[in-house]
Amino acid sequence: MIMSTTCYIKKDNKYLMLHRTKKKNDINEGKWVGPGGKFEKNESPEECIIREVREETGLNLKSLHLRGFVTYVSEDWDTEYMYVFVSDKFDGNIIECNEGDLKWIDEKDLFNLNMWEGDREFLKIILETKKIFSAKFKYDGDKLEESNIITY
Repeated sequence: MIMSTTCYIKKDNKYLMLHRTKKKNDINEGKWVGPGGKFEKNESPEECIIREVREETGLNLKSLHLRGFVTYVSEDWDTEYMYVFVSDKFDGNIIECNEGDLKWIDEKDLFNLNMWEGDREFLKIILETKKIFSAKFKYDGDKLEESNIITY
């Protein structure tokens, strides 16, 4: 079982996205994702995402909004439980990321990126509503086999 976080950081109708291109044996290789990562021992979800965003981007989050929970299931990897946050208040300067390339992407262009199909589904909820969601996605390799999303 894997516990992780991701954050969609917004500035001027753009989102900071990470194109995963630099890490060896990366399940996300070639995909665009929000910054984030796995929990360290004794971390809360908030502590994890604040640390991960600072390590990957150089930014210090000043606000966090929990938007949802995702369960990723596959025969190819361990089940992953992910907390999804958004933020529009931060300070600091973007640094070079050792996992890929960071880029501010216009909101209207997000869905043109190569991302996981399930991420597209919950990103649409984030962009179009204020609701909190819970999602479960079952994958066979890169192919989304099952999707179940509940909004609250």
